[in-house]
Amino acid sequence: MMVGAAPFGVIFGTLVTSGSLSLWHGQFMSLAVFAGSAQFIALGLIASHASFVVIWATTFIVNLRHVLYSATLAPYVSHLPLRWRLVLGGLLTDEVFAVAWAHFRRHPPSGDVSPWHFLGSGVAMYVNWQIWTAVGLLFGAAFPGLQSLGLDFAMVATFIAIVVPQLVAVRYIAAAVTAGTLAFFWQGWPYKLGLLGAVLAGVAVGVALSLPRRARDGAAAAPSAGATRSAGNTDNARNTSNTRHTAGARQ
Repeated sequence: MMVGAAPFGVIFGTLVTSGSLSLWHGQFMSLAVFAGSAQFIALGLIASHASFVVIWATTFIVNLRHVLYSATLAPYVSHLPLRWRLVLGGLLTDEVFAVAWAHFRRHPPSGDVSPWHFLGSGVAMYVNWQIWTAVGLLFGAAFPGLQSLGLDFAMVATFIAIVVPQLVAVRYIAAAVTAGTLAFFWQGWPYKLGLLGAVLAGVAVGVALSLPRRARDGAAAAPSAGATRSAGNTDNARNTSNTRHTAGARQ
């Protein structure tokens, strides 16, 4: 994941040097925003002299996927104090989510799950992003046309590495295909609204396909619970009968 983010950070730093922003603006954006796709979009909007409201709203929409990431990881970090959750939320990226989720899936969602693996992944990616942003800012100007060499495909490959291991069920595949297809056809929508619409459609498909499975699981659990209650009632009846028999014998 860190290797895949490296050329992306260099390209970002290079684009800053070729624009109207100062070098410290680019590094400060990486320090404060720490969201590669949102930073690239913000650069383009700044270059086109978009208003602050448009820049804020567009990057907000693009980063709404972090709400889904957070909802997925919430059962594993909800027991932590607020200061812990704020730090982990600030370090959450696509790559960090993939690593943390792979780690948490091997543990039950209980209060004894350690957050240090999550924190370590986030800090490592944060430092990695700052280093490669600085490399792009300092040396990107020496390599004109760097952004046209196709190095940005490294981030595409990283996202493929994030998504593909998650496709372990039909509902996951259907959600991914729906979101990917619609994102491609809706990429011309303004302010990246097509991306948000594609995400919502993918979530809707995944949830719709999950409902029958949950219904089957609930139906399977109901007879088991009924059998347990019947067994408990039978045991109670036997105990009552034995108690009465013993009392009668004593009399």
